[in-house]
Amino acid sequence: MAQPDKKFFENLSGTGKAIAVLTSGGDAQGMNAAVRAVVRMGIYVGAKVYLVHEGYQGMVDGGHNIIEVSWESVSSILQVGGTVIGSARCKAFRSHEGRLQAAYNLIKCGITNLCVIGGDGSLTGANLFREEWSGLLEELVKGGKIERGTAQKYTHINIVGMVGSIDNDFCGTDMTIGTDSALHRIIEVVDAIMTTAQSHQRTFVLEVMGRHCGYLALVSALACGADWVFIPECPPQEGWEDQMCTKLSENRAQKKRLNIIIVSEGAIDTHNNPITSEKVKDLVVSCLGFDTRVTILGHVQRGGTPSAFDRILASRMGVEAVLALLEATPDTPACVVSLCGNQAVRLPLMECVQMTQEVQKAMDERRFEDAVRLRGRSFENNLNTYKLLSHKKSVSELPKSNFNVAVLNVGAPAAGMNGAVRSAVRVGITEGHKMFAVNDGFEGFAKGQIKEIQWGDVGGWTGQGGSLLGTKRTLPAKYLKQIADQIRTHNISALLIIGGFEAYESLLQLAEARAGHEAFCIPMCILPATISNNVPGTDFSIGADTALNAIMETCDRIKLSASGTKRRVFIIETMGGFCGYLANMGALASGADAAYVFEEPFDIRDLQANVEHLTEKMKTGIQRGLVLRNENCNENYTTDFIYQLYSEEGKGVFDCRKNVLGHMQQGGAPSPFDRNFGTKISAKAIQWISRKLKENYRQDEGRVFANAEDTVCLLGMHRRNLHFQPVVQLKAETDFEHRIPKEQWWLKMRPLMKILAKYKTSYDVSDSGQLEHVRRPRGQTDTGPI
Repeated sequence: MAQPDKKFFENLSGTGKAIAVLTSGGDAQGMNAAVRAVVRMGIYVGAKVYLVHEGYQGMVDGGHNIIEVSWESVSSILQVGGTVIGSARCKAFRSHEGRLQAAYNLIKCGITNLCVIGGDGSLTGANLFREEWSGLLEELVKGGKIERGTAQKYTHINIVGMVGSIDNDFCGTDMTIGTDSALHRIIEVVDAIMTTAQSHQRTFVLEVMGRHCGYLALVSALACGADWVFIPECPPQEGWEDQMCTKLSENRAQKKRLNIIIVSEGAIDTHNNPITSEKVKDLVVSCLGFDTRVTILGHVQRGGTPSAFDRILASRMGVEAVLALLEATPDTPACVVSLCGNQAVRLPLMECVQMTQEVQKAMDERRFEDAVRLRGRSFENNLNTYKLLSHKKSVSELPKSNFNVAVLNVGAPAAGMNGAVRSAVRVGITEGHKMFAVNDGFEGFAKGQIKEIQWGDVGGWTGQGGSLLGTKRTLPAKYLKQIADQIRTHNISALLIIGGFEAYESLLQLAEARAGHEAFCIPMCILPATISNNVPGTDFSIGADTALNAIMETCDRIKLSASGTKRRVFIIETMGGFCGYLANMGALASGADAAYVFEEPFDIRDLQANVEHLTEKMKTGIQRGLVLRNENCNENYTTDFIYQLYSEEGKGVFDCRKNVLGHMQQGGAPSPFDRNFGTKISAKAIQWISRKLKENYRQDEGRVFANAEDTVCLLGMHRRNLHFQPVVQLKAETDFEHRIPKEQWWLKMRPLMKILAKYKTSYDVSDSGQLEHVRRPRGQTDTGPI
């Protein structure tokens, strides 16, 4: 099939255009990364870029609030929380007179491109401003404030929005800027509270933010394995008080020393009456007499440094916003740049706002199922997964499948593996299977280190790093007979393997061994879990986000050290084998000057060009440098070689230091993303296994026989969706010598990293430019439920 013509942004010029960027409404971590990306991309394409301080208030007041900025103006803000250009609620902009004054202030600077970072209220205001624009200019002409020629020169204004809100309450995007960072703050607190709660056998009621959206409460409940969660979109059923108390007392009876209850600040019951954290506490104390404490997290959730996910998301969105402004025509509606799966998309702003308002309407009218659907598929999946994992049925209620499913970890440890195991075990038990845990990978499997694992055995696993089952890199090829014997001995009907490239290779070996060992003719699934993110068939692997955050946090500290000493360049080596994901995305998240990766060959001329680039940089106010190097990017240009080259070539201009990050990238508590991703895909994998077991059960023989390609699959996230892909089909996409996929999505992010570090480069924008429509949930029309 012929490849479509690629489209490069070099064809888009910002010359003669002026772009203004403002932040409005509540602040959110990552807003500064978005501002930085808009400013630098705007300057890169030749446009003038202005910062509007104090949101819409600054636009109305004008003067020193609207200032043209340079490349260096947004240096050192990537890692800062909140918004450095200020945000304010503005009554004046809600009035016609205020918007008239704002239009006049923009026209004075020649600004007709506006990038607004805020919530639904801020974006609605921007759209109204756009609709009124020509009328406002006519008024300014009649009032003698501007010439007729000026009005004709600036006939329309282009508006692009980015959603900055910790609440994740905007329909049309899977994640808003700031949400992941807020989850980091919540999980840090929950992990800390768990240790004190266990010491005293306490119950903790945690109240989290989110206004009328329960996303933060729901995902943090998933990520920490909370006993109960209250969210506005899904109020508890009548009689919830007794049900909750029964569950808490059952958990205590099973020797669980703590209970965690999470309450969203907008939580309500089915009659729309508020459920407060104090009310929940009083209920637990009066019914059960448990020592119960309330912790209200408050504005802690808005603070702190942005997570790696938010920095990368905001940088991608900022660049996409500038592209959208450059491509806009007078007929282009105001759009919002959003995230769908792993894809940046543009959606009509008012379609998103309308659906966001419909959610509140559905809740007001007590149509809670509609409210959940309108929140989007990400929210719905989270809720369904939480329900699956949290409500343990009694033995009499469970279906009986008579299938035994084994779970094992293979390869190097990755943060989030334990959460995935917990999810698999609990969903498997709910499906009626007997779940078996295999210790120490295929080595343990061959030795018979297999035991049944119960619901309570995996309590508290989500927050623990490493691999509690134990993991080995050993492949099954040399133990095939022993493993086949163990499968027969324990009557194993299906396998779930959680691991990295070794796990993928293991499944290929087991699939090939089916011809000689009938024991392997069972459904088998792999969940990618490796910090290297080098497994084919998926954009993300469990553990990679945690490692990325570890790299980013270290780089932040190193940058602070470098800014103190001045004129210093740090060379940092990251892990990843031959896969440059960690080096490249770590560089994007930490604002590095260069990243050397195996996938993009480089030579001595490139190294020399980087040294010259840093030499020029030292002449500006930013007198520090950061260079990341993937451990296997080049066998000759080692970390030591690059360090010595930079030291020699930079003599008299800058000095060098090197830092090998090593195994600290593999350790630590899993990030909220890894906990949530691992939990969700594991639940989905077990449901797939259940389907395959039913499809491949031979009634006459009383056993499972699965021999088709599609019964040995990898579950991965690709672009917008989760896909089960037969591992045999993935062979063609794999570079086995270097243990990486032949095509990797993140390579499209390399030009982004280079542009933001002021390198001239080519950027493929073939995926950009299409204005899509908001996908309405099934069973829903513009006028309400069918």
